[in-house]
Amino acid sequence: MRLRLKADGRIVELRDGREFPVQPAANAAPSDTSSLAVRDLRRRACLTQMEFAAKLGVPVETIRNWEQGKRAPRGPARALLAVIAHAPDTVFQALAKA
Repeated sequence: MRLRLKADGRIVELRDGREFPVQPAANAAPSDTSSLAVRDLRRRACLTQMEFAAKLGVPVETIRNWEQGKRAPRGPARALLAVIAHAPDTVFQALAKA
C-alpha cells in the first residue's frame, strides 16, 4: 500500500495513479490536534512526555505546551501527529532510522 500525506493533513492511498481517501481506524485519535488529542496519542503509545518529545525530535516543553493547550501544533508537526494517529509504529520506526 502506498500512502501520501496531503498538505491539509489528510492521508490518501495511491492506486493506479489515483488517490483514495484512507479512513481512520476505529481506534484512531481524533483528526484535530487539540491538547486532548496530543495527550491521547502519547498515552496510546505508552510514552512519557520526555520519551514522546525525544521520538519526535522536539523539546519536552513543546509537548507540554501542546497538551496544556498553551500552543497548538502547526504545519509539519500537525501533519506528523495526524500520521502517528493512523500508524504510530511505522512512524516511530521511520523516525528512529532518521
